[in-house]
Amino acid sequence: MTTLLVIAKEPRPGRVKTRLTPPFTPEEAAALAEAALADTLDAVARTPARRRVLVLDGTPGPWLPPGFDVVRQCAGGLDERLAAAFAQCDGPALLIGMDTPQVTPELLTVDWADRDAYFGPAEDGGFWALGLAEPDPSRLRGVPMSTPHTGAAQRARLADLRVRDLPCLRDVDTAYDAGLVAKSAPGGRFATTLARLSSAADR
Repeated sequence: MTTLLVIAKEPRPGRVKTRLTPPFTPEEAAALAEAALADTLDAVARTPARRRVLVLDGTPGPWLPPGFDVVRQCAGGLDERLAAAFAQCDGPALLIGMDTPQVTPELLTVDWADRDAYFGPAEDGGFWALGLAEPDPSRLRGVPMSTPHTGAAQRARLADLRVRDLPCLRDVDTAYDAGLVAKSAPGGRFATTLARLSSAADR
């Protein structure tokens, strides 16, 4: 069975979702980040898994549901932090971030029969999910992160493996992204929080 990894930052004002400011204040951006993280963790909690791990930069809060192990992110660039997350796994693992609150247990339930890897591209050129049947940190180290070509570079690292591509999802980076993601998952905490903050701004 799969180990599910979520890599995330503690949703503190000024440290998360800074590209949402403006139009949102740092406090509102942090509230949206917390809602996105809560939705993500809820989806992971409802997905069958061998183990669920939150790889966290910061301190856990009331948004963390039971059933998760919490490990601290290592120092270094994002490639090193992702590599370290896989390094602590001893079997098949699927890693996602906190930027896609529209994820569902159906998307996260993967079958490793005749598969070595799973790859979920993001619309901004990055990726929202990476799964490895045999976690190998070297497949992440040195991949240039946070560029329009990050996804292509990471996908190329899997070229010798049997890969199944997951659906392309939109990360929440900007207010425009937030609106589209909320529409795709209208019943979640993220959509509810965005609607509340947008209504307050209109008054």
